[in-house]
This record gives sequence, C-alpha cells and structure tokens, in this order.
Amino acid sequence: MAGIYIHIPFCKQACSYCDFHFSTNQKLRKPVIDALCLEIEMRQSEICEPPSTLYFGGGSPSILDSQQLNQIFRSLSNAFDLSELKEVTLESNPDDHSDEKLALWKSLGINRLSIGIQSFIDRDLKLMNRAHNAQDAQLCVQKARDAGFEKVTLDLIYGIPNQTSVEWRSNIQRAIDLNPQHISAYCLTVEEKTALHHQLVKGEISEKDDEIIEQEYLTLHHMLSKAGYEHYEISNFGKPAHLASHNANYWKGLAYIGFGPSAHSFDGAQKRSWNISNNAQYIKAVNSGGQFLDEETLSAEDRSNEQIMTGLRRSKGFDLEQLPKEHALWVQQNINKLDDQLKACIWQNERHVGIHPENWLLADAVIREIMIDS
Repeated sequence: MAGIYIHIPFCKQACSYCDFHFSTNQKLRKPVIDALCLEIEMRQSEICEPPSTLYFGGGSPSILDSQQLNQIFRSLSNAFDLSELKEVTLESNPDDHSDEKLALWKSLGINRLSIGIQSFIDRDLKLMNRAHNAQDAQLCVQKARDAGFEKVTLDLIYGIPNQTSVEWRSNIQRAIDLNPQHISAYCLTVEEKTALHHQLVKGEISEKDDEIIEQEYLTLHHMLSKAGYEHYEISNFGKPAHLASHNANYWKGLAYIGFGPSAHSFDGAQKRSWNISNNAQYIKAVNSGGQFLDEETLSAEDRSNEQIMTGLRRSKGFDLEQLPKEHALWVQQNINKLDDQLKACIWQNERHVGIHPENWLLADAVIREIMIDS
C-alpha cells in the first residue's frame, strides 16, 4: 500500500474558486471525524502492508483542533502499522500557523506542510476570499521552520484576474526567497457554481487570455528552473530529493486508500472507489453500516489511458513497455499521425514518451490524440 489519504471537509470560509467538497458549517465536524475514524476501523483489512505516506487534505485540515487530530492518529495507529511512514503531509493555511498548532502537528509526526499561499498580494487574496493576508503569507514559512518543520511546500496560483506580469514575477520571486523545498503552482480555473464564476457572469471580472496564461506559465517554469527546482510534473517543482512522494504514487498508479467524505481509493490494479460527497449522508451511512462508497472496475484500456494521461504530465513520461503490446502499438501509430505542432511538443526514446515542460499546457491536446479508443 503506497499511501493513506484523509479528507477533512471543513473550512473557515469558502475560497471563491474552490469546487472541492467542503463545508464552512462546523456543526458536523465532530460527527464527521467520528465517522471517519469508524471508517478506518471498518476498512483496515484493505491495507495488507505498512503505508509509506500519509496525506491530510481538504478542505482545510489545519482547522482541526488537538482533540480531533489526536483522535484520527489514534485510529490510524490502532488499525495500521505506521512504522514505515516516510512522508506525513498536512495541508495548512498561513492563518493557522499559530505556535500551538505548529507544535501539535510536529508532535504527531507530521513532517511536511503544504501551505496554501496562493499569492503574496492582498488584492488577490481578497478576490479569492482567502482567510489569510499577505503578511501571513510572508511569515508562515519562517514560523514553520522555527517549529522544526524541514519539509515545506508552497502553493501558488497563476492566471489571476487583474494581476500584472510584474506582480506574477514578484510572487514567484518571493516564493523563491523563502527557499521552500517544493513549490506547486496551479492555473486558476473558473468552475461553475463557484463565487468566482458568478463574478465572471456578472462581468465583475474577466478571465485572462490563453496567451497571457501561457506566458505566466513559462515565466514560472524558467524562474523556478533557474532557482534550482526540478519541474517534474506539470504543476510541481521540487529541489533534488524533495519531490512529493504521496502525489507521485498517484501518478505512478500505485495503491492508496482514502478516508472521509469524497475521498478516493485505488487498489493498484483495477478497482477504484470514492466515498459519498455529502457530510450528513456519509455520517449516516458509516454509522449504520450502509453503503458509503461507489466503485468501478477499470478495463485494460482504462488503465493504459491513465498511464498515458499521468505520464504525459510528468518529466519522465510514460513507459511504452508497461502497456499491453497491442496498446503500445496503437499509441505509437497515433503518435506517428500527430500534426507537426503537437509532434514538436513530445520527446521519445526507445521506451518512453513525454512532453517537453515548455509545452505541458498542450498536454490535453496531445493526450486526446494518442489515447486508446476503446
């Protein structure tokens, strides 16, 4: 078993761009944690070997208090052998970096913080309805280091409306100056039913042109590469020996199990499952012994296409020899049929096929053309 994922579906406030499963109503927090711990007990037989990674995501797991986090760790320790955990990550918000919470996280064995900076500019943070301000963003990394955290990754967002190219470069440089071991950067996507989408419909904001977003991405790639970060996945940059292990296991198609509302699991072979994305229904189903997850069995074509999709978003690409022979032949034929623009995006050697990092924004177009049509 590669890893364990814990989904904490609660936040202080709703970020304007977020369409993940979360709630700002805290009334069900205790019942959800109780049900999550019961789910861990119910599913402990699904893990047959010690996990190597543990990841707390959300939502905002840094919102949890000491009693709730201790309860989850006790349940995990009772159910699984955690002796081989190498990476224990908690997604944290800069405004949660109090001395008390940092000490708590450290005492529980959390050894990596994924900090949702997003921007160092107050105007951007207000647009995204983040709970922290620019000063919090600047100070939170040093506070984490003072508390003994050696592994820190920062999240940034590009494509933010009204942010200039000079401001974007400044955001990148401020992240570099903080010297984290890892940086993740995501393009702002306006999803339906989010506050940002409503603002767009009303004409209060406008999305950036694709050409501007491409330039921001290239600026990100070149600045971080020059600063010594390896651009190893379309949204992820790490210093040597500090690439994200948990997420890399997803991309490699290894087994993982997820606990909590909306959490996903994969057995590493063919079965994929996902929990109910409704807190009240999840609580009721787990407590009554009812059905709280759905699952599907992947076909051979599905598995090959997943390897292609995740591989083309990574610097190592995907291995043709890991695909069934007929699928590898199909893919090679499709590569040969690519038009000149898309063919120029890819690299290929005897076994592997990948996309040059400068062209990763065209990954979806390449994937559509070379995937296996079942």
